[in-house]
Amino acid sequence: MADALEDYCDRDLMGELIRRMKCAPKPEKRVILIGPPGCGKGTQSPIIKEENCLCHLATGDMLRAAVAKQTPLGLKAKETMEKGELVSDDLVVGIIEEALKRPSCGKGFILDGFPRTVVQAEKLDAMLEKKGQKVDKVLNFEVPDSVLEERICGRWIHPASGRSYHTKFAPPKVPGKDDITGEPLVQRKDDNADTLRSRLAAFHKQTSPVIDYYAAKGKVANLHADRKAADVTAEVRAAIK
Repeated sequence: MADALEDYCDRDLMGELIRRMKCAPKPEKRVILIGPPGCGKGTQSPIIKEENCLCHLATGDMLRAAVAKQTPLGLKAKETMEKGELVSDDLVVGIIEEALKRPSCGKGFILDGFPRTVVQAEKLDAMLEKKGQKVDKVLNFEVPDSVLEERICGRWIHPASGRSYHTKFAPPKVPGKDDITGEPLVQRKDDNADTLRSRLAAFHKQTSPVIDYYAAKGKVANLHADRKAADVTAEVRAAIK
C-alpha cells in the first residue's frame, strides 16, 4: 500500500494510526454517486465518507491534482487539455486507479462525476475487475426538475465571503443584503431557469443509460433526494449497509 507510516511526520502519524485502527473493522465499499446539480450529493458524500472510512474521488479534482503533482498521467492530461482536447476515458480511469493506491482508499471509495457514459462505466468495471474489485452500489439521487429549479434558482451569494442564502430555505435578514456586512448579494450566472433546464436535459440524456447499465447488474439504489437531508441520509445508510 502506498504511503507507508514512515512517510508521515510525527504530527500526522498519530492521526493516521487512529484512522487506521478505527477503519480496520469496516467492510470494503465502492460507491458511485449519480445525480443532477442541486440534488444534495455534496451534503451526503462527507457523511458517507466519514461513516464508512471511504475516500471521496471527484474526477475534476483528481485531474487537477495529477497535473499539479506532474505525475506521468497528469502530464499526459495537461498536454491534452492544453491542446483544447477532452481527456480520454482511459486516462481518467488511469488517474482513478492511481488514486486508489492511497491509504485513505483502502476501504473503498465514493466516486462522484464519473462514469458519465456506459463506455466509461465499462472501462471502470474492467479496471476494478483486474484488481479483484467491483462497484458495490450506485446511489441515484432522484429529484423532480421542478424542485431543483426552486432550489437552485433561489440561491444568492455574498461574493467576498462565499456566504450563501436562499430566498425560501435560508433567506437573508434583509432581502438582497448580506447578514454580516449588508453588502449586496449576487446570483451566479448559471443559477437561472433557462441554464438549469439545459443542464438538466443534458444530464438526463447522458446519465440515464449509465443508470440502466448498473440497474441491470442490480447495483442501483434510487434515493428520494427531494426529502429532508436527514431522511436522505437514512436512505443512504440503508442502501449501503
